[in-house]
Order: sequence, then structure tokens, then C-alpha cells
Amino acid sequence: MPDRLSALDASFLYLEDHTTPMHVGGVAVFRRPRSGFEYDNVLAMIDRRLALVPRYRQKVRQIPGKLARPVWVDDQDFDITYHVRRSALPKPGTDEQLHDLVARLMSRKLDPTRPLWELYLVEGLSRSRVAVITKTHQAMVDGGGAIDIGQVIFDMAAAPDGPEVEDLWMPRPEPSPAQLVLEAATEAVQRPGAVVENARSALGDATATVRKVTGALGGLASAVRAAALPAPGGPLNGPTSTQRRFAVASARLDDFRAIRQTHGGTVNDVVLAVVAGALRSWLLSRGEVVSGSTTLRAMVPVSVRGDVAGDGSDPVSVSATNRVAAYLVDLPVGESSPVLRLHHISHALRAHAESGQSVAAEALVGVSGFAPPTLHALGARVANGFSDRLFNVLVTNVPGPQVPLFAAGAKMTEMFPVVPLAKNQSLAIGVTSYDGGVYFGLNGDRDAMSDVDVLAAMIGESVEEMIGTVDG
Repeated sequence: MPDRLSALDASFLYLEDHTTPMHVGGVAVFRRPRSGFEYDNVLAMIDRRLALVPRYRQKVRQIPGKLARPVWVDDQDFDITYHVRRSALPKPGTDEQLHDLVARLMSRKLDPTRPLWELYLVEGLSRSRVAVITKTHQAMVDGGGAIDIGQVIFDMAAAPDGPEVEDLWMPRPEPSPAQLVLEAATEAVQRPGAVVENARSALGDATATVRKVTGALGGLASAVRAAALPAPGGPLNGPTSTQRRFAVASARLDDFRAIRQTHGGTVNDVVLAVVAGALRSWLLSRGEVVSGSTTLRAMVPVSVRGDVAGDGSDPVSVSATNRVAAYLVDLPVGESSPVLRLHHISHALRAHAESGQSVAAEALVGVSGFAPPTLHALGARVANGFSDRLFNVLVTNVPGPQVPLFAAGAKMTEMFPVVPLAKNQSLAIGVTSYDGGVYFGLNGDRDAMSDVDVLAAMIGESVEEMIGTVDG
């Protein structure tokens, strides 16, 4: 019997429309070796490793009459060259040209008749670099049985022995429409409530399904009560268009640690203080009215060690990162002092944890083990389950590995997440730490965030402002 999508995963298929594609992405930049990182080599490596992620050779099959949630079935015509694609920038390709390409690719929905992922090898970058862009639908990244395709291509050494596995894949026969209907009818007899649940989602009430499954009436209720007042209005909330803009910023993790050691709090507190400082400068550059009490509300899913109240100050390994807490945090963009901004944020996050208003991962999506791309997908899942009146910006901060990673012998030098926008949201900021760096990926609505590159530059300025407050 084919695997049926969970109610939550199916909801992200129903939520998707032409303005809000439901895929999470990533941009990895590599230092190109003299040989071995050509398209054919990368294609062959991924082909050898697909056995590690069997979902990536499956597609979604709808049930006739939408009598039940869709199922995963093997793609009888699976073509890896459709999913692993080659692209090139006119040499010498600039970072700005790469970001424009990312924005165009992320604006397009994945083909629902094929396995829901794509990977692009982008050649022609300046300074002997090459980039890999990934797109994975949120219906696939469930945090338990499925992981992001990007995780499969990474190695801990330039010339690893594996993890290729012997794979003689033969697709299982696709069930007929009659079989799917019979299985749906059997399930309806055993679980009559599922019929009502599926009908609501199929009729477009997918947001209600997301809220129900992610626990808005249970674990998340405390977070909602903590934000009884609606989020402030402003340029970050408005109708979402079909196109995106993408920009990046980067910093050194040691600088964030030095700021934390001087002023207290955690590295995550410093990240949010930096974002708050950049948003303050951006609002002022737009001529927006900013007073001492002006705030912007961020939804912040946070990776923590074992318990929500843990230190969480330093990145940890993927295996240790198995809990997530989600917060609604009012960023004090009206505060002119970077130190006071940090103190306000540290106090707010500490109050969340100590009062029990934090939300564990189990209350959000009912999953247990995460790796970085999955954590960013979690943030997007949470955001899509709530009204845009509750928050202004989504900020996902995910600890990544602090050792170099390789793919087909090429060393990865940078990794930028691409977090999708929720309905009526104009900006999502993904943050990942990797090998001593902190990398910000800013995904903005093309119409509302025409100056997203300005905001990215202001993140760098905000980091410098914070560094200037460090003793010595």
C-alpha cells in the first residue's frame, strides 16, 4: 500500500498557489577543484546516492474525487536529468547575477506531476567558484523520514569512501485509480473523521488544517496569548506577488561570540539584534516613521540542545540538534542603542523560556530529528499556519556544521538558506552558521522589497555597529 501524505504535508500542497510556492531552498558556493566537479560527475554522484532518499524518486498521486489525502508513488518515468540541471552565468559571473538567478528559480513552482525537488549546478562564477541551488517542497521535508537533497551530496572529506550504496532501483507498479479508491474507502471505514478532515483541506481550508495539526489550539496557544496585540503594520505585510528578490550577507561567528561574551545572552540573541539594527536602518532609509517605541514582530523558530531553556549559544552538530522552540519576538527597531536592542531581545527570549511560552517542536509539527534544511522548512511551516497579522517577518536561525564540507571533491565555502514567504508576507530571513561563518539569506517579494539588497548591506553595517561595542 502506498504511503499516504500526512494531513500537514498535504496541507502544503493545498496551500500552494502562484504567489506562494511551498518549497524551501538553499544556495551553496564551492571552490572549484581542477577536475571532478563537472555536471556529469555531480549527476553520477547524486544518482548513486538517491537510494539514501527514496522519497526523491516518488511523486504525489491524487485520489479520484479527493476521497482521501494523496499518496506517494514511485515515478515510473523518473528522469534524474530533469531534476539535476545545469546552468551557467556569463563569465565572469557576479554574485548579483547568481542572486538574480536564485530569485527567478525560487519564484517558480515545482512540477506537481514529478518528484518535488530540483538541483541546479551553476557554473561561470568568478574566482573559480561554482554554486549549487536546491529546491525541495515542504511536503517532502517532514523532519523524520525525509531529508533535504542537499544533505546527501555533502561529504566530510574531499575524497570520501561513501556514502554511495549499491542501488538496483526498480519502481513499484503505480496503483490504479480503482485501487486508490478502494484503499481510501477502507480507510474511511476505519477512520471516518479523516474524510471530513480531507474534505476541508480539498475545499481550500488548508490553513485551518495547518493550524490544527501544528497545535495552534494546544501547544501554540501560549505563544498566541503572548502576542495578544496584532503585529505592527508597515511595509513588510502586504499582498504577495509572483516574483522574488534574493540577497545575502555574511559575518564571522567569532564576532557574534565576542559580542555575546561582552554583553551576555546567546548567539541567537545577537543574530536577532543584528537583524533588528538592519531593519531599523532600512525603515529610516525608506522614510518610515520610527519612534523610540517602534517594534517589528518576528516569528523565530530556534534550534536548541535538549531543553527549551538551554543555553543555545553555540552551533551544535546535526545529531545533537533535535529540538526546536518557536517564539514571537518584538524586535525593538526604535531603539538607537545596539546594546539596548540586544538586552531587550535577550530579556524577551529568556522570558519566553522561563514562562513556558516557548513551543517545542513536538507541538509544532510532531517530528523529532532535524538537520539544517529541515529546520528552515519548519520555520516556513509555522509561518504558513498563522495570520499575517501575528508577525511581520520570519527569521529562521539554524546552527550548521563547524567543519568544512565537500561535494564531489569541491570545498563548500558558503551556504545561504532560502526560506519561502507566507501569504501576505514580504520578507523571510534564513540564517545558517557554517565553518566559522554566519550566512544570511534574504528572500523578498519582488514588488514590496525592491531594495532587499540594501537591507542585506545594512545587516553587515549592523554587525559592525555591534562589534564596535565590544571591549578591547
